[in-house]
Amino acid sequence: MPEPRKFPDPQAYCRAARALKRWLKACVICPRGCRVDRLHGEHGFCGGGLKAVVNTAQLHHGEEPPISGNQGSGTVFFTGCTLACRFCQNYQISQEGYGEEVSSEDLAAIFLRLQLNGAHNLNLVTPTPHLVPILEALAIARENGCVLPVVYNTSGYERAATIRKLAGLVEIYLPDYKYFDNQVAARLSDAPNYVEHCRAALTEMHRQVGPLQVDADGVAVQGVLVRHLVLPHNFSGTDQVLPDLVKIGGPEVWVGLMSQYNPMYKACDTPG
Repeated sequence: MPEPRKFPDPQAYCRAARALKRWLKACVICPRGCRVDRLHGEHGFCGGGLKAVVNTAQLHHGEEPPISGNQGSGTVFFTGCTLACRFCQNYQISQEGYGEEVSSEDLAAIFLRLQLNGAHNLNLVTPTPHLVPILEALAIARENGCVLPVVYNTSGYERAATIRKLAGLVEIYLPDYKYFDNQVAARLSDAPNYVEHCRAALTEMHRQVGPLQVDADGVAVQGVLVRHLVLPHNFSGTDQVLPDLVKIGGPEVWVGLMSQYNPMYKACDTPG
Protein backbone atom coordinates (compact mmCIF):
# COMPACT_ATOMS: atom_id res chain seq x y z
CA MET A 1 0.00 0.00 0.00
CA PRO A 2 1.35 3.49 -0.84
CA GLU A 3 2.52 5.52 2.12
CA PRO A 4 0.35 8.52 3.07
CA ARG A 5 1.26 11.52 0.98
CA LYS A 6 2.64 14.66 2.57
CA PHE A 7 0.97 17.72 1.07
CA PRO A 8 3.06 20.70 -0.03
CA ASP A 9 3.25 23.93 1.87
CA PRO A 10 0.28 26.20 1.01
CA GLN A 11 2.72 28.73 -0.40
CA ALA A 12 3.53 26.29 -3.21
CA TYR A 13 -0.03 26.69 -4.50
CA CYS A 14 0.29 30.46 -4.20
CA ARG A 15 3.53 30.50 -6.19
CA ALA A 16 1.97 28.43 -8.98
CA ALA A 17 -1.10 30.70 -8.99
CA ARG A 18 1.07 33.81 -9.35
CA ALA A 19 3.08 32.25 -12.17
CA LEU A 20 -0.04 31.21 -14.09
CA LYS A 21 -1.77 34.53 -13.46
CA ARG A 22 0.91 36.22 -15.52
CA TRP A 23 -0.18 34.03 -18.44
CA LEU A 24 -3.69 35.51 -18.23
CA LYS A 25 -2.48 38.90 -19.51
CA ALA A 26 -2.51 37.32 -22.98
CA CYS A 27 -4.05 34.01 -22.05
CA VAL A 28 -2.14 30.87 -23.05
CA ILE A 29 -3.37 28.57 -20.26
CA CYS A 30 -4.75 26.04 -22.77
CA PRO A 31 -3.71 25.00 -26.31
CA ARG A 32 -6.06 27.52 -27.92
CA GLY A 33 -3.83 30.40 -26.90
CA CYS A 34 -6.66 32.94 -27.23
CA ARG A 35 -4.31 35.67 -25.93
CA VAL A 36 -7.19 37.67 -24.49
CA ASP A 37 -6.42 39.93 -21.54
CA ARG A 38 -8.26 38.16 -18.76
CA LEU A 39 -6.68 40.47 -16.19
CA HIS A 40 -8.78 43.29 -17.62
CA GLY A 41 -12.09 41.53 -18.19
CA GLU A 42 -11.66 39.89 -21.58
CA HIS A 43 -12.95 36.36 -22.14
CA GLY A 44 -11.69 33.80 -24.62
CA PHE A 45 -13.07 30.51 -25.94
CA CYS A 46 -13.55 28.91 -22.49
CA GLY A 47 -15.27 31.95 -20.99
CA GLY A 48 -12.98 31.99 -17.94
CA GLY A 49 -12.26 35.20 -16.06
CA LEU A 50 -10.46 35.96 -12.80
CA LYS A 51 -12.93 34.22 -10.48
CA ALA A 52 -13.96 30.58 -10.56
CA VAL A 53 -17.48 29.86 -11.79
CA VAL A 54 -19.08 26.85 -10.11
CA ASN A 55 -22.21 25.01 -11.18
CA THR A 56 -22.47 22.37 -8.45
CA ALA A 57 -20.41 20.84 -5.67
CA GLN A 58 -21.47 17.47 -4.29
CA LEU A 59 -20.51 13.95 -3.30
CA HIS A 60 -20.44 12.02 -6.57
CA HIS A 61 -20.84 8.24 -6.55
CA GLY A 62 -20.78 7.75 -10.32
CA GLU A 63 -17.12 8.31 -11.14
CA GLU A 64 -14.67 5.49 -11.82
CA PRO A 65 -14.69 3.17 -8.77
CA PRO A 66 -11.19 4.17 -7.53
CA ILE A 67 -12.31 7.82 -7.56
CA SER A 68 -15.77 7.50 -6.00
CA GLY A 69 -14.86 4.72 -3.57
CA ASN A 70 -17.60 3.91 -1.09
CA GLN A 71 -18.06 7.43 0.30
CA GLY A 72 -18.16 9.47 -2.89
CA SER A 73 -15.87 11.89 -4.66
CA GLY A 74 -16.01 15.55 -3.61
CA THR A 75 -16.87 16.83 -7.05
CA VAL A 76 -16.88 20.48 -8.09
CA PHE A 77 -18.28 21.17 -11.57
CA PHE A 78 -16.75 24.33 -13.05
CA THR A 79 -18.44 26.07 -15.97
CA GLY A 80 -16.89 26.58 -19.39
CA CYS A 81 -14.57 24.29 -21.30
CA THR A 82 -11.58 24.41 -23.62
CA LEU A 83 -13.46 22.10 -26.03
CA ALA A 84 -16.82 22.38 -27.80
CA CYS A 85 -17.88 18.73 -28.06
CA ARG A 86 -21.01 18.41 -30.15
CA PHE A 87 -22.15 15.43 -28.08
CA CYS A 88 -21.44 16.88 -24.62
CA GLN A 89 -23.76 15.50 -21.94
CA ASN A 90 -23.02 18.44 -19.62
CA TYR A 91 -23.47 21.15 -22.26
CA GLN A 92 -25.48 23.40 -19.95
CA ILE A 93 -22.35 23.69 -17.80
CA SER A 94 -19.57 23.40 -20.39
CA GLN A 95 -21.07 25.35 -23.28
CA GLU A 96 -23.91 27.47 -21.91
CA GLY A 97 -22.07 28.66 -18.82
CA TYR A 98 -24.60 27.94 -16.10
CA GLY A 99 -22.94 28.66 -12.77
CA GLU A 100 -22.11 31.28 -10.16
CA GLU A 101 -18.92 33.23 -9.60
CA VAL A 102 -17.24 32.46 -6.30
CA SER A 103 -14.27 34.01 -4.59
CA SER A 104 -11.18 31.96 -3.81
CA GLU A 105 -12.16 32.08 -0.13
CA ASP A 106 -15.64 30.75 -0.86
CA LEU A 107 -14.18 28.03 -3.09
CA ALA A 108 -11.87 26.97 -0.26
CA ALA A 109 -14.93 26.75 2.00
CA ILE A 110 -16.56 24.44 -0.58
CA PHE A 111 -13.48 22.22 -0.51
CA LEU A 112 -13.53 22.05 3.28
CA ARG A 113 -17.26 21.30 3.34
CA LEU A 114 -16.76 18.37 0.96
CA GLN A 115 -14.10 17.02 3.30
CA LEU A 116 -16.47 17.33 6.27
CA ASN A 117 -19.08 15.42 4.27
CA GLY A 118 -16.71 12.46 3.96
CA ALA A 119 -15.38 12.85 0.40
CA HIS A 120 -12.42 10.72 -0.61
CA ASN A 121 -10.92 13.53 -2.71
CA LEU A 122 -11.45 16.93 -4.32
CA ASN A 123 -12.58 16.16 -7.86
CA LEU A 124 -12.13 19.31 -9.96
CA VAL A 125 -14.15 18.91 -13.18
CA THR A 126 -12.91 21.07 -16.10
CA PRO A 127 -10.54 23.06 -13.88
CA THR A 128 -8.20 24.58 -16.46
CA PRO A 129 -10.22 27.74 -17.28
CA HIS A 130 -10.29 28.50 -13.53
CA LEU A 131 -6.86 27.27 -12.57
CA VAL A 132 -5.58 30.44 -10.90
CA PRO A 133 -8.46 30.86 -8.39
CA ILE A 134 -8.47 27.08 -7.81
CA LEU A 135 -4.82 27.17 -6.75
CA GLU A 136 -5.51 30.17 -4.51
CA ALA A 137 -8.42 28.27 -2.94
CA LEU A 138 -6.31 25.16 -2.40
CA ALA A 139 -3.73 27.24 -0.53
CA ILE A 140 -6.44 28.54 1.80
CA ALA A 141 -8.00 25.10 2.22
CA ARG A 142 -4.66 23.45 3.05
CA GLU A 143 -3.97 26.17 5.63
CA ASN A 144 -7.30 25.30 7.23
CA GLY A 145 -6.86 21.57 7.44
CA CYS A 146 -7.80 20.16 4.06
CA VAL A 147 -6.05 16.80 3.60
CA LEU A 148 -7.91 15.44 0.56
CA PRO A 149 -5.97 14.51 -2.59
CA VAL A 150 -6.75 16.62 -5.66
CA VAL A 151 -8.24 14.98 -8.75
CA TYR A 152 -7.55 17.00 -11.92
CA ASN A 153 -10.52 15.94 -14.08
CA THR A 154 -9.88 17.15 -17.62
CA SER A 155 -10.75 16.61 -21.29
CA GLY A 156 -7.06 16.03 -22.00
CA TYR A 157 -6.87 19.16 -24.16
CA GLU A 158 -4.09 20.72 -22.11
CA ARG A 159 -0.79 22.48 -22.59
CA ALA A 160 2.01 20.36 -21.20
CA ALA A 161 3.60 23.62 -19.98
CA THR A 162 0.53 24.30 -17.83
CA ILE A 163 0.53 20.77 -16.43
CA ARG A 164 4.23 21.18 -15.53
CA LYS A 165 3.27 24.11 -13.29
CA LEU A 166 1.14 21.67 -11.27
CA ALA A 167 3.97 19.26 -10.46
CA GLY A 168 3.71 18.32 -6.79
CA LEU A 169 0.32 20.03 -6.42
CA VAL A 170 -1.98 17.42 -8.02
CA GLU A 171 -2.15 13.90 -6.64
CA ILE A 172 -4.46 12.29 -9.20
CA TYR A 173 -4.94 13.12 -12.87
CA LEU A 174 -8.18 11.97 -14.51
CA PRO A 175 -7.78 13.01 -18.18
CA ASP A 176 -9.67 11.97 -21.29
CA TYR A 177 -7.95 10.73 -24.43
CA LYS A 178 -10.85 11.43 -26.77
CA TYR A 179 -9.51 11.05 -30.31
CA PHE A 180 -6.62 9.68 -32.30
CA ASP A 181 -7.46 11.75 -35.40
CA ASN A 182 -7.14 15.55 -35.44
CA GLN A 183 -9.66 15.89 -38.28
CA VAL A 184 -12.27 14.17 -36.14
CA ALA A 185 -11.28 16.28 -33.14
CA ALA A 186 -11.71 19.42 -35.24
CA ARG A 187 -15.15 18.37 -36.51
CA LEU A 188 -16.56 17.07 -33.23
CA SER A 189 -14.82 19.26 -30.62
CA ASP A 190 -13.41 22.25 -32.55
CA ALA A 191 -9.88 21.19 -31.56
CA PRO A 192 -7.77 20.59 -34.70
CA ASN A 193 -4.58 20.04 -32.67
CA TYR A 194 -6.08 17.84 -29.97
CA VAL A 195 -3.97 14.71 -30.40
CA GLU A 196 -0.49 16.16 -30.01
CA HIS A 197 -1.49 18.28 -27.02
CA CYS A 198 -3.32 15.44 -25.31
CA ARG A 199 -0.39 13.04 -25.78
CA ALA A 200 2.10 15.60 -24.44
CA ALA A 201 -0.10 16.39 -21.44
CA LEU A 202 -0.64 12.70 -20.60
CA THR A 203 3.09 12.10 -20.86
CA GLU A 204 3.75 14.91 -18.38
CA MET A 205 1.05 13.65 -16.02
CA HIS A 206 2.57 10.17 -15.97
CA ARG A 207 6.02 11.67 -15.44
CA GLN A 208 4.77 13.47 -12.35
CA VAL A 209 2.72 10.79 -10.59
CA GLY A 210 2.91 7.53 -12.59
CA PRO A 211 0.11 4.98 -12.98
CA LEU A 212 -2.74 4.96 -10.50
CA GLN A 213 -2.06 3.76 -6.95
CA VAL A 214 -4.88 2.71 -4.63
CA ASP A 215 -5.14 2.06 -0.92
CA ALA A 216 -6.30 -1.12 0.81
CA ASP A 217 -9.93 -0.19 0.04
CA GLY A 218 -9.25 0.33 -3.66
CA VAL A 219 -9.50 4.12 -3.44
CA ALA A 220 -7.07 6.18 -5.51
CA VAL A 221 -4.36 8.05 -3.63
CA GLN A 222 -2.03 9.05 -6.48
CA GLY A 223 -1.40 8.58 -10.19
CA VAL A 224 -3.11 8.80 -13.57
CA LEU A 225 -6.34 7.16 -14.71
CA VAL A 226 -7.14 7.86 -18.38
CA ARG A 227 -10.73 7.79 -19.65
CA HIS A 228 -11.76 6.99 -23.20
CA LEU A 229 -15.32 7.24 -24.52
CA VAL A 230 -16.16 4.89 -27.40
CA LEU A 231 -17.96 6.85 -30.14
CA PRO A 232 -20.13 5.66 -33.06
CA HIS A 233 -18.28 4.47 -36.17
CA ASN A 234 -15.05 4.43 -34.13
CA PHE A 235 -14.65 8.20 -34.48
CA SER A 236 -12.78 7.93 -31.17
CA GLY A 237 -10.10 5.68 -32.73
CA THR A 238 -10.32 3.27 -29.81
CA ASP A 239 -8.20 0.60 -31.52
CA GLN A 240 -5.39 3.15 -31.84
CA VAL A 241 -5.84 5.05 -28.56
CA LEU A 242 -5.51 1.98 -26.33
CA PRO A 243 -2.11 0.75 -27.62
CA ASP A 244 -0.90 4.35 -27.68
CA LEU A 245 -1.73 4.66 -23.99
CA VAL A 246 0.63 1.77 -23.30
CA LYS A 247 3.36 3.72 -25.12
CA ILE A 248 2.62 6.81 -23.03
CA GLY A 249 1.98 5.31 -19.61
CA GLY A 250 3.57 1.87 -19.81
CA PRO A 251 1.93 -1.54 -19.42
CA GLU A 252 0.55 -0.60 -15.99
CA VAL A 253 -1.49 2.33 -17.34
CA TRP A 254 -5.01 2.53 -15.90
CA VAL A 255 -7.84 3.09 -18.39
CA GLY A 256 -11.52 3.76 -17.84
CA LEU A 257 -13.19 2.54 -21.05
CA MET A 258 -16.60 4.22 -21.30
CA SER A 259 -19.63 3.00 -23.23
CA GLN A 260 -22.22 5.60 -22.16
CA TYR A 261 -22.32 7.68 -25.35
CA ASN A 262 -25.72 9.32 -25.91
CA PRO A 263 -26.65 11.59 -28.84
CA MET A 264 -27.06 14.77 -26.78
CA TYR A 265 -26.56 18.49 -27.42
CA LYS A 266 -25.72 18.94 -31.15
CA ALA A 267 -25.07 15.27 -31.89
CA CYS A 268 -28.26 14.79 -33.89
CA ASP A 269 -27.28 17.69 -36.18
CA THR A 270 -23.85 16.19 -36.78
CA PRO A 271 -23.25 13.69 -39.61
CA GLY A 272 -22.37 10.26 -38.19
